[in-house]
Amino acid sequence: MHEPTPQTLNITPTSATALAKAILTSYGVPVDRANLIATALTLVDRRGVDTHGINPGVIAPAPDLTFNTKTPTMALLDAKNTFGFVAGSLAIDKCIEMAHTYGMGMVSSGTATTKAWGLLAVCGGGSGGGEGDFVLDMSPCVAARGKMRKAARRGEFIPEGYALDAQGRPTTDPVAALEGGVVLPIGGPKGSGLDIMMDYKEMGRPQEVGHWFLVFRPDVFLDGGVEEFRERMDTLLRTVRGVKKAEGFERIYVSGEMEAEAEIDALHYLGLQSGVQIKMEEVSK
Repeated sequence: MHEPTPQTLNITPTSATALAKAILTSYGVPVDRANLIATALTLVDRRGVDTHGINPGVIAPAPDLTFNTKTPTMALLDAKNTFGFVAGSLAIDKCIEMAHTYGMGMVSSGTATTKAWGLLAVCGGGSGGGEGDFVLDMSPCVAARGKMRKAARRGEFIPEGYALDAQGRPTTDPVAALEGGVVLPIGGPKGSGLDIMMDYKEMGRPQEVGHWFLVFRPDVFLDGGVEEFRERMDTLLRTVRGVKKAEGFERIYVSGEMEAEAEIDALHYLGLQSGVQIKMEEVSK
Protein backbone atom coordinates (compact mmCIF):
# COMPACT_ATOMS: atom_id res chain seq x y z
CA MET A 1 0.00 0.00 0.00
CA HIS A 2 1.07 3.53 -0.65
CA GLU A 3 1.20 6.17 2.04
CA PRO A 4 -2.28 7.71 2.16
CA THR A 5 -2.81 11.22 0.82
CA PRO A 6 -6.54 11.73 1.28
CA GLN A 7 -8.20 14.78 -0.18
CA THR A 8 -10.94 16.32 1.88
CA LEU A 9 -14.15 17.96 0.73
CA ASN A 10 -15.90 20.17 3.26
CA ILE A 11 -19.69 19.88 3.27
CA THR A 12 -22.25 21.32 5.67
CA PRO A 13 -24.17 18.85 7.85
CA THR A 14 -27.40 20.18 6.32
CA SER A 15 -26.19 19.43 2.80
CA ALA A 16 -24.88 16.00 3.82
CA THR A 17 -28.23 15.12 5.39
CA ALA A 18 -30.16 16.34 2.35
CA LEU A 19 -27.96 14.33 -0.02
CA ALA A 20 -28.25 11.14 2.03
CA LYS A 21 -32.02 11.61 2.31
CA ALA A 22 -32.35 12.08 -1.46
CA ILE A 23 -30.35 8.92 -2.14
CA LEU A 24 -32.40 6.88 0.32
CA THR A 25 -35.77 8.02 -0.99
CA SER A 26 -34.66 7.26 -4.55
CA TYR A 27 -34.24 3.64 -3.44
CA GLY A 28 -37.75 3.46 -2.01
CA VAL A 29 -37.15 4.40 1.62
CA PRO A 30 -40.14 6.35 3.03
CA VAL A 31 -39.44 10.04 3.61
CA ASP A 32 -39.77 9.90 7.40
CA ARG A 33 -37.42 6.93 7.69
CA ALA A 34 -34.99 8.42 5.17
CA ASN A 35 -34.86 11.60 7.25
CA LEU A 36 -34.16 9.60 10.42
CA ILE A 37 -31.39 7.55 8.76
CA ALA A 38 -29.77 10.54 7.04
CA THR A 39 -29.85 12.58 10.24
CA ALA A 40 -28.29 9.70 12.19
CA LEU A 41 -25.53 9.16 9.62
CA THR A 42 -24.67 12.85 9.66
CA LEU A 43 -24.75 13.00 13.46
CA VAL A 44 -22.34 10.10 13.93
CA ASP A 45 -20.01 11.67 11.35
CA ARG A 46 -20.10 14.92 13.34
CA ARG A 47 -19.21 12.95 16.45
CA GLY A 48 -16.15 11.54 14.70
CA VAL A 49 -17.58 8.05 14.26
CA ASP A 50 -17.42 7.85 10.47
CA THR A 51 -17.14 4.05 10.33
CA HIS A 52 -20.85 3.39 9.90
CA GLY A 53 -22.69 3.18 6.62
CA ILE A 54 -25.09 1.11 4.53
CA ASN A 55 -24.37 -2.12 2.67
CA PRO A 56 -25.91 -2.43 -0.82
CA GLY A 57 -28.51 -5.02 -1.68
CA VAL A 58 -29.14 -6.46 1.79
CA ILE A 59 -31.61 -4.01 3.36
CA ALA A 60 -35.39 -3.97 3.00
CA PRO A 61 -36.24 -0.30 2.34
CA ALA A 62 -39.84 -0.08 3.58
CA PRO A 63 -41.19 -3.09 5.52
CA ASP A 64 -44.19 -2.75 7.82
CA LEU A 65 -42.87 -2.89 11.40
CA THR A 66 -45.12 -3.73 14.34
CA PHE A 67 -44.56 -4.64 17.98
CA ASN A 68 -45.66 -7.89 19.60
CA THR A 69 -46.29 -6.84 23.20
CA LYS A 70 -45.64 -9.70 25.62
CA THR A 71 -46.07 -7.93 28.98
CA PRO A 72 -46.62 -4.30 29.98
CA THR A 73 -42.82 -3.88 30.06
CA MET A 74 -41.64 -6.31 27.37
CA ALA A 75 -42.13 -6.40 23.61
CA LEU A 76 -40.73 -8.00 20.47
CA LEU A 77 -40.01 -6.26 17.16
CA ASP A 78 -39.32 -8.10 13.91
CA ALA A 79 -37.09 -5.64 12.05
CA LYS A 80 -37.54 -7.56 8.76
CA ASN A 81 -33.99 -6.79 7.65
CA THR A 82 -34.58 -3.07 7.45
CA PHE A 83 -32.18 -0.35 8.59
CA GLY A 84 -30.82 -0.74 12.11
CA PHE A 85 -31.33 3.01 12.54
CA VAL A 86 -35.07 2.58 12.00
CA ALA A 87 -35.55 -0.56 14.09
CA GLY A 88 -33.39 0.82 16.89
CA SER A 89 -35.22 4.14 16.97
CA LEU A 90 -38.62 2.46 17.10
CA ALA A 91 -37.44 0.04 19.79
CA ILE A 92 -35.91 2.66 22.07
CA ASP A 93 -38.99 4.89 21.71
CA LYS A 94 -41.15 1.94 22.72
CA CYS A 95 -38.90 1.31 25.73
CA ILE A 96 -39.19 4.95 26.80
CA GLU A 97 -42.97 4.82 26.42
CA MET A 98 -43.19 1.76 28.69
CA ALA A 99 -40.70 3.18 31.18
CA HIS A 100 -42.73 6.36 31.58
CA THR A 101 -45.67 4.28 32.79
CA TYR A 102 -44.11 1.26 34.46
CA GLY A 103 -40.60 2.39 35.40
CA MET A 104 -38.84 0.25 32.80
CA GLY A 105 -39.23 -0.98 29.25
CA MET A 106 -37.53 -3.78 27.32
CA VAL A 107 -37.61 -4.58 23.61
CA SER A 108 -35.96 -7.42 21.73
CA SER A 109 -35.53 -6.76 18.02
CA GLY A 110 -34.70 -9.52 15.54
CA THR A 111 -33.67 -9.66 11.86
CA ALA A 112 -32.10 -6.20 11.75
CA THR A 113 -29.10 -5.14 9.66
CA THR A 114 -26.78 -3.35 12.07
CA LYS A 115 -24.58 -5.76 13.98
CA ALA A 116 -24.97 -5.19 17.68
CA TRP A 117 -25.87 -8.21 19.79
CA GLY A 118 -24.10 -10.59 17.41
CA LEU A 119 -20.89 -8.64 17.92
CA LEU A 120 -21.60 -8.28 21.62
CA ALA A 121 -21.40 -4.55 21.11
CA VAL A 122 -22.31 -2.66 24.26
CA CYS A 123 -23.95 0.74 24.48
CA GLY A 124 -25.21 2.50 27.58
CA GLY A 125 -25.75 6.02 28.78
CA GLY A 126 -26.70 8.12 31.77
CA SER A 127 -27.69 11.79 31.83
CA GLY A 128 -25.70 14.07 34.08
CA GLY A 129 -26.13 17.73 34.92
CA GLY A 130 -23.41 20.33 34.55
CA GLU A 131 -20.73 17.67 34.03
CA GLY A 132 -22.37 16.36 30.87
CA ASP A 133 -23.56 12.87 30.01
CA PHE A 134 -21.93 9.45 30.13
CA VAL A 135 -22.20 7.52 26.84
CA LEU A 136 -20.42 4.21 26.28
CA ASP A 137 -20.59 2.61 22.81
CA MET A 138 -17.99 -0.07 22.20
CA SER A 139 -17.10 -3.21 20.27
CA PRO A 140 -15.46 -6.26 21.89
CA CYS A 141 -12.72 -6.06 19.24
CA VAL A 142 -9.50 -4.04 19.43
CA ALA A 143 -11.06 -1.95 16.66
CA ALA A 144 -14.40 -2.37 14.92
CA ARG A 145 -14.50 -3.75 11.38
CA GLY A 146 -15.96 -0.41 10.36
CA LYS A 147 -12.58 1.17 11.09
CA MET A 148 -10.97 -1.36 8.74
CA ARG A 149 -13.44 -0.54 5.99
CA LYS A 150 -12.86 3.18 6.49
CA ALA A 151 -9.09 2.74 6.28
CA ALA A 152 -9.50 0.63 3.13
CA ARG A 153 -11.67 3.30 1.50
CA ARG A 154 -9.08 5.95 2.30
CA GLY A 155 -6.08 3.85 1.30
CA GLU A 156 -4.70 4.07 4.82
CA PHE A 157 -2.83 1.60 7.01
CA ILE A 158 -4.21 0.26 10.28
CA PRO A 159 -2.11 0.10 13.48
CA GLU A 160 -0.25 -3.06 14.39
CA GLY A 161 -2.22 -5.31 16.71
CA TYR A 162 -5.59 -4.58 15.09
CA ALA A 163 -5.90 -7.59 12.79
CA LEU A 164 -4.46 -10.73 11.16
CA ASP A 165 -4.47 -11.61 7.46
CA ALA A 166 -5.83 -14.81 5.90
CA GLN A 167 -2.65 -16.69 6.87
CA GLY A 168 -2.90 -15.61 10.51
CA ARG A 169 -0.06 -13.11 10.25
CA PRO A 170 -0.22 -9.64 11.83
CA THR A 171 -1.07 -7.06 9.18
CA THR A 172 -1.38 -3.30 8.82
CA ASP A 173 -3.26 -3.66 5.51
CA PRO A 174 -7.03 -3.24 6.11
CA VAL A 175 -7.87 -5.00 2.84
CA ALA A 176 -5.91 -8.08 3.93
CA ALA A 177 -7.74 -7.98 7.25
CA LEU A 178 -11.15 -7.78 5.60
CA GLU A 179 -10.53 -10.33 2.82
CA GLY A 180 -10.12 -13.57 4.72
CA GLY A 181 -8.44 -12.06 7.76
CA VAL A 182 -9.75 -11.43 11.24
CA VAL A 183 -10.12 -8.48 13.59
CA LEU A 184 -8.46 -9.25 16.92
CA PRO A 185 -10.58 -9.32 20.08
CA ILE A 186 -9.90 -7.32 23.20
CA GLY A 187 -8.39 -9.17 26.13
CA GLY A 188 -6.72 -11.99 24.21
CA PRO A 189 -8.32 -15.36 25.06
CA LYS A 190 -11.03 -13.69 27.14
CA GLY A 191 -12.07 -11.63 24.15
CA SER A 192 -11.91 -14.73 21.96
CA GLY A 193 -14.34 -16.42 24.32
CA LEU A 194 -16.75 -13.54 23.92
CA ASP A 195 -16.35 -13.58 20.15
CA ILE A 196 -17.26 -17.29 19.97
CA MET A 197 -20.74 -16.18 20.99
CA MET A 198 -21.20 -14.09 17.86
CA ASP A 199 -22.49 -15.20 14.47
CA TYR A 200 -21.04 -13.26 11.56
CA LYS A 201 -23.13 -13.33 8.41
CA GLU A 202 -22.03 -12.81 4.84
CA MET A 203 -22.25 -9.15 3.92
CA GLY A 204 -23.99 -9.97 0.63
CA ARG A 205 -27.16 -11.32 2.24
CA PRO A 206 -29.51 -10.19 5.02
CA GLN A 207 -27.68 -10.32 8.34
CA GLU A 208 -30.67 -11.18 10.56
CA VAL A 209 -29.09 -9.52 13.57
CA GLY A 210 -30.71 -9.34 17.01
CA HIS A 211 -30.76 -6.28 19.28
CA TRP A 212 -31.82 -5.89 22.88
CA PHE A 213 -32.88 -2.58 24.43
CA LEU A 214 -33.56 -1.65 28.05
CA VAL A 215 -34.67 1.69 29.50
CA PHE A 216 -35.43 2.37 33.14
CA ARG A 217 -36.37 5.46 35.14
CA PRO A 218 -33.68 6.24 37.72
CA ASP A 219 -36.16 8.11 39.91
CA VAL A 220 -37.84 4.78 40.71
CA PHE A 221 -34.79 3.86 42.81
CA LEU A 222 -33.97 7.25 44.32
CA ASP A 223 -35.96 9.31 46.80
CA GLY A 224 -34.56 12.47 45.23
CA GLY A 225 -35.78 11.51 41.77
CA VAL A 226 -34.10 12.50 38.53
CA GLU A 227 -32.26 15.43 40.10
CA GLU A 228 -30.57 13.14 42.63
CA PHE A 229 -29.52 10.83 39.80
CA ARG A 230 -27.99 13.74 37.87
CA GLU A 231 -26.17 14.95 40.97
CA ARG A 232 -24.74 11.46 41.49
CA MET A 233 -23.67 11.31 37.86
CA ASP A 234 -21.97 14.70 38.18
CA THR A 235 -20.12 13.53 41.29
CA LEU A 236 -18.96 10.37 39.53
CA LEU A 237 -17.76 12.23 36.42
CA ARG A 238 -15.94 14.87 38.50
CA THR A 239 -14.23 12.09 40.45
CA VAL A 240 -13.06 10.36 37.28
CA ARG A 241 -11.75 13.58 35.75
CA GLY A 242 -10.01 14.49 39.00
CA VAL A 243 -7.86 11.39 39.45
CA LYS A 244 -4.08 11.70 39.18
CA LYS A 245 -3.00 11.87 35.55
CA ALA A 246 -0.30 9.70 34.02
CA GLU A 247 2.90 11.44 33.00
CA GLY A 248 2.53 13.30 29.72
CA PHE A 249 -1.26 13.61 29.89
CA GLU A 250 -3.05 16.87 30.57
CA ARG A 251 -6.66 15.76 30.63
CA ILE A 252 -8.88 12.78 31.44
CA TYR A 253 -11.92 12.14 29.27
CA VAL A 254 -14.99 10.13 30.22
CA SER A 255 -16.83 7.94 27.72
CA GLY A 256 -18.65 10.04 25.14
CA GLU A 257 -16.89 13.31 25.99
CA MET A 258 -14.55 13.39 23.00
CA GLU A 259 -17.44 12.61 20.65
CA ALA A 260 -19.56 15.37 22.19
CA GLU A 261 -16.78 17.90 21.63
CA ALA A 262 -16.25 16.66 18.07
CA GLU A 263 -19.97 17.18 17.42
CA ILE A 264 -19.66 20.82 18.44
CA ASP A 265 -16.53 21.30 16.32
CA ALA A 266 -18.32 19.87 13.27
CA LEU A 267 -21.36 22.10 13.67
CA HIS A 268 -20.72 23.96 10.40
CA TYR A 269 -18.99 21.42 8.15
CA LEU A 270 -17.95 17.81 7.73
CA GLY A 271 -14.77 16.68 6.02
CA LEU A 272 -15.40 13.92 3.47
CA GLN A 273 -12.35 11.96 2.31
CA SER A 274 -11.89 11.26 -1.40
CA GLY A 275 -12.89 7.59 -1.07
CA VAL A 276 -16.18 8.55 0.54
CA GLN A 277 -16.80 11.18 -2.13
CA ILE A 278 -16.33 8.59 -4.88
CA LYS A 279 -18.73 6.15 -3.22
CA MET A 280 -21.38 8.84 -2.79
CA GLU A 281 -21.04 9.88 -6.42
CA GLU A 282 -21.44 6.25 -7.53
CA VAL A 283 -24.55 5.61 -5.46
CA SER A 284 -26.07 8.96 -6.52
CA LYS A 285 -26.06 8.01 -10.21
